[in-house]
This record gives sequence, C-alpha cells and structure tokens, in this order.
Amino acid sequence: MLFLLLTGVLFTSCGQQTGGIQLPELPPMPEVAASKPVNSVPLGNQEEFQEVQLDIPITDGPFQPNWESIEKNYPGTPQWLRDAKVGFWVHFGPQSYGESGDWYARNLYKPGHIAYKNHLERYGHPSKVGYKEVLKDWNPSQLNPEKLTELYHKAGARFLMIQGVHHDNYDLWNSRYQPWNSVNIGPKRDLLREWADACRKHGMNYGVTFHHEYTWWWWQTAFGSDKEGEYAGVPYDGHLTLEDGKGQWWEGYDPRMLYGIDLREYESVEEKMFTGWSPPKPGIITNHLEYANWYVTQWALRIMDVVANYDPDFIYTDGTVQGPFTGDGTGTFYKSNAMQTVMADYYNRTLKKRGEVNTFSIIKFRNPTNGAVTTEEFGFPDDINTSQPWIRETPVGDWFYAPGFVYDAGMMIHLIIEAVSRDGNAAINICLRPDGSIEDDCVKMLEEVGEWMAINGEAVYGSKAWKTLGEGEIIDGKLKKQPGGKLGKHHAEFPFNAQDIRFTEGKNGSIYAFCMAVPEAGQTVRILSMGKTAGRLSGIKDVTLLGYEGTLEWKQTDESLEITCPSQMPCQNSIVFRIN
Repeated sequence: MLFLLLTGVLFTSCGQQTGGIQLPELPPMPEVAASKPVNSVPLGNQEEFQEVQLDIPITDGPFQPNWESIEKNYPGTPQWLRDAKVGFWVHFGPQSYGESGDWYARNLYKPGHIAYKNHLERYGHPSKVGYKEVLKDWNPSQLNPEKLTELYHKAGARFLMIQGVHHDNYDLWNSRYQPWNSVNIGPKRDLLREWADACRKHGMNYGVTFHHEYTWWWWQTAFGSDKEGEYAGVPYDGHLTLEDGKGQWWEGYDPRMLYGIDLREYESVEEKMFTGWSPPKPGIITNHLEYANWYVTQWALRIMDVVANYDPDFIYTDGTVQGPFTGDGTGTFYKSNAMQTVMADYYNRTLKKRGEVNTFSIIKFRNPTNGAVTTEEFGFPDDINTSQPWIRETPVGDWFYAPGFVYDAGMMIHLIIEAVSRDGNAAINICLRPDGSIEDDCVKMLEEVGEWMAINGEAVYGSKAWKTLGEGEIIDGKLKKQPGGKLGKHHAEFPFNAQDIRFTEGKNGSIYAFCMAVPEAGQTVRILSMGKTAGRLSGIKDVTLLGYEGTLEWKQTDESLEITCPSQMPCQNSIVFRIN
C-alpha cells in the first residue's frame, strides 16, 4: 500500500510562539485525481491499515506522541476543573446566520430540509450561492464577549468552552493554517482572542473546541445536486475550484480548503449524505492517502496554532473514536497519531510556559485515559461515575440559534444537580442570535440561575459525589432522572417532586441534599438514605437550609432523616439542605 508520509524536510519554522517550538509551515494540498463514479470504490479495511506516525515537530519535554507516554507522564486532571463544576458553551459561529438550528451549513444542501428552504429564501439556490456566501455576509456586530462573559459568570459559570472551529471548517481565530477564517472573511475579527481576553479579565478558565475531524464526510452534501426541479443535476458549489474564483469576491481562496474534496466514490458516503447522522461505514480512503495525511496534519497544526498563541486551559476534540482517525465509526478515513501529537505538544508547551501541567484535553466519548476528559452529550450515567473526569454537555434549544427556544431556569438547575451528584461537571450552551446578541428571555433565565447559584453554590463548587447518588421515584428499576437531549419544553415540564433527592459532599465535609422540587411550606421531607439503619450517615449534629436564616425542626430516625420545611422557601426550582 503506497502512501505519502510527511517528512521534516517539508517543514520550515516560522512564527513567534512562546513556551515551545515555532510551528512549521503546512505543505500545499496534494493533487487529487478526478473522482470515480459514485459508490464505486470500497473503503479499505481499517484493521489492516497501520497507524501513521505524523512527522510534526513538537515542543521538547517528557510527553511523546503516544498514549503510553501521555498516560505515564500526565499528573492528573487539574483541581480547578473539579472545583469549577459549572461551565457554559460558546457554541457560536456563522451557522447561526441560517436561524435553522444545528448543522445549517451541511443541511442547506439537503432539499426539503428547513435549512435548505431558509437558504433559498435568503440567498438563492446553493448551486449559485452556497455557504461561502454566508461566511462573507456574517457580521455579529452585537457580539460583546466581555459583557457576555460577565453575564455567564454571574449566572454561575466558572469556565467557558469556546468554539474554535465547527464541522463547517471555518476558523474563528487568526488562523495560520486555514485562510477561511473570521479575520479574513466575514466579521474581520479575531473572535477567539476577544473571548479569551474576556475570560482572563473575569478570572475564568476557558478551553477551545475543535470539531473539524468530521469535516471530510460532513461536507459531502456540498458536492451533490437537486434530484428534481429547475436545478436538477446542477452541482452545488462544493465543486468549485480556485480557478473558478477569478473575478469573484472569493478570488484567491480555494473552496477545497473549506469544503474538502468529493469522496462520494467510496461506498456508503452518498447514501449517508442525507441522513440525520451520517458518517460512512468504517474504512480507509485508500485512493486518497496523500490527501488524508495532509488533512490530518492540517487538523493537528490548527489546534497546535491555538495552543501556541492563545494558551487555553483545555482543548476539546470532537469525535467518537479512540484516535481520532483510527478507522472506527466516525473516525473512518485514516489512522494516525494526530491526537497524541497534539496532546504531547500541548502538555510539553504548558510545562514550559506555566511550570506545571494544569491543562487537560477533552476527547469526546473516549474510554478512560489519564490525560483525557470525556463528555456525556446525550444523557447522564445511571449512577455515580468516578472512572474518569467527565462533562455533561448540552444546549438550551439547539447548538446553533433558531427561533422559538424555551428558556427555563429550572431545567438548567436540574441539569447541574444531576451532573454534580454523579461526580461530573456541566457545560450548557447558550445560543446567541446571528448578530451576537442574546434574547431577553434567555437573559432572565440566566439571572434566575445566578440567583440560585448564589444561594446554593457551596453545594456545587468543589463538590464530589456522596456515597449514593440520590433517592426518589424508581422507573424501570432506575432512579428517575432528567431526560437527555437538548434542553427544551419537555425538560421545563419534567415532573420532579420534593422527594426526588440528589446528594453531594462539599469540600468542607458537609453533605448536601438537593430537593429537585421545592416542598410545600411545613412539609416534612424524609431522606431515607440518612436514616440510622441505612448506615451511611450517623451522628448528625446539625441540619440547615441554604439561604434560610432560621432554625429547622429535624430528627434522625431509624428509617430516615425527617426535616420540617419552614413557611417560606429561600429559592425556586430546588432547595438544598446542609447536613453535618
């Protein structure tokens, strides 16, 4: 099997990064042969394809670009993440311009989809005006990262997850390796720099998220065409070349650097294009190995560029693989040590710059690995999960803006409680309008969450799971919990009651009991897990209600801890008892 390995000869040093090596130049994209007929080429067997070791220079240090070295040398997840517990997503970019929810850029090339219809009304047909025109016109003139960061901090966030690049392949920073970026095209602003500066000003940790692992298959819709109607068979603008741009606004910008290349010759690529979740079946693009190697090299260098110049507290890579690019699930395409290369350079650079490794890497859905944090996007674990650090991530409404989202403080509070009681963290996306402004009802929701956190934050920040997750209604043999998925009306109306209880243990040694609904005045709350016979907590000395200055009536019986609620509750949506 022939394929091109990039060698150190191709790289020349330039740039002015501190705390590590100067990053190399990226070689030009290799020539690509004319596409073969659709669905005519089988994907190569990923099990038989040896993982390619990328020849990218990394910062000197103890970390080498392999899992054994990373796991051996990583000192452990920094304490600040355990203490922070609550973060907000800044999942914001030009795809908000479509006002069609998540994946607008991909879906505008899907006839019948709401994104396609919205694009037709606003721009016209995607064979004439595609996503590149959205990039040109996008101008978030009302975006004020400093004011938003202040709002998020008051709402309880202690870290931000800032989108650097989504699957659309458009970098939101002054990108060295991707000319299709927010400084060159669209707002003409280094949005990542603005967010990073705002976080540092307000004493918040921040990480940068990278979602361009998926781009190679995600953008295949741009190479299709309508199947019927006036434009049947007319290719969408993914087929355009650098030469086609002469005399156009995008002259000098290669569409291949945005959309990638047409890979529909491989089996299952086209049939998956128009499904909701559409990675091809696992395999290697054996006819395009030079391109694949260039692609993963650029993937890695773009992340390393951000690490070198923006000094994030963590990085986040999207994917459902052990690599990425390991030929498994959405990692089909290629196999390389791209992730290991990025992580080794990141941790070595952190060590040189900060004197310690107090950063981490999120590898979405990865199995337990020292040096990596994982995420739970679609739900919560059924029970406490201490196998590795994890973050429950979800949006309010959707990952990108669309009209009609439901804003409810209770569903955000319940999500935070469900996460921290399981020994996890919460990261919630707050959608911004295309111009960067935030809806009034969303602001009101965040203010209410902030009021609740101001009263009950000691039960959240720096906490860990207690001996048991909680108690309450059992459904199908499992403790009832908030539904998974994107936060919306269903979550706002979810029927918790005052006997649905979750627990945490604070840094001060106190145990905290969260009632997932506010009890009635004078109601007796019975906590079975704290009865004498349960054997989890004996010799209770004091019980208080956070935010309430009076004295509570309580007693510990063999069966339960019985607490009589006062006539007035200190907050809405949930109350928290402190037990010592």
